Amino acid sequence: MNPSLPHPRGGRGKDGAPARAVAEPKNRGTLSTLTIATAKEVFELLREDLVAIEQELARDAASSVSTITEIAEYLREGGGKRIRPSLLLLAAHQLGYSGHGAVRLGAVVEMVHTATLVHDDIIDGADTRRGRPSANTTWGNEKCVLAGDWLYMQAFKVALEEKNFRVLELLILLTQQMVEGELLQIQKLGKAVSEAEYYDLIFRKTACLFSISMRLGAVLARATEAQEANLGTYGRAVGLAFQIVDDVLDLTATEEVLGKPVASDLREGKATLAVIHSYDHGTAEDRKAIQRVLDDRSFENVSRQQIREILIRNESVEYAMAAAFRYAEQSRQALAAFPDTDFKRALLWVPDFVVAREK
Repeated sequence: MNPSLPHPRGGRGKDGAPARAVAEPKNRGTLSTLTIATAKEVFELLREDLVAIEQELARDAASSVSTITEIAEYLREGGGKRIRPSLLLLAAHQLGYSGHGAVRLGAVVEMVHTATLVHDDIIDGADTRRGRPSANTTWGNEKCVLAGDWLYMQAFKVALEEKNFRVLELLILLTQQMVEGELLQIQKLGKAVSEAEYYDLIFRKTACLFSISMRLGAVLARATEAQEANLGTYGRAVGLAFQIVDDVLDLTATEEVLGKPVASDLREGKATLAVIHSYDHGTAEDRKAIQRVLDDRSFENVSRQQIREILIRNESVEYAMAAAFRYAEQSRQALAAFPDTDFKRALLWVPDFVVAREK
């Protein structure tokens, strides 16, 4: 962790001593007396399903065109947290569903997620992804664009096996939201966007997929409208917290941990929540420095260290993490009406995992 910038889970007090960046909400115990699961318990709860999803992904990624298979396999082997299919599984099982459809749709949301990563890397000109060369550096942009398109269509082909129009409706809505989010982000590159614009962007680009994953699990279990809405709200809140933390880590973690250059978002012209906070609440010189990086798309005239100092002085990392904690608490509140089960315990664990992660 870079010593100059507070870790999202802990920073420096006014006297320079280590301190928690933001206090975690203390009232979540009021939801119920149900204890939150541990990471090991969650893994054991989903282990067989997650193994089945990996097998499904391997089958679904196979194409008669070898280049597609190679790219898809490379992306799958790159790992990832599989948090989106895990949420779908937990939502379905919380409502009593136990069929193969959860595995199938878990693979679908992971394929959609993977396709968006391929396209994002091309749009951003990224060289690395999860500590490895991005696919486009090996196969080129043209092949990777088409491979991403193929993965999208393969996801819909697999989803069709459910023969459920609501599933297709949700996936179409998801795709539209994500494409709109990417286009909006391109339009706003280099601009110091408002917080409202930032939240709209991260909902479309990230939180929408979390929310739809939960809703798909609910649809499989033939949930009521209220149940589906509550699970969708949970997914939205977890997704917003996830992306806020992701954006904070882009500014605070080391390149070795991130697997990509530090502060790459700002260098690409993207203003994330901590940066927006410093722009809105800092000095005129702070705003000028931030805008210069957004304009230059580089740190040639304003260094990363100068940006770090601005964020520290304005306590902007703490501000962003406080927002992440609020959304984590909102997600837990969305589960209040559901009965206490091991799956609910696991869902209560996810927000803690999201805000505490270091990469």
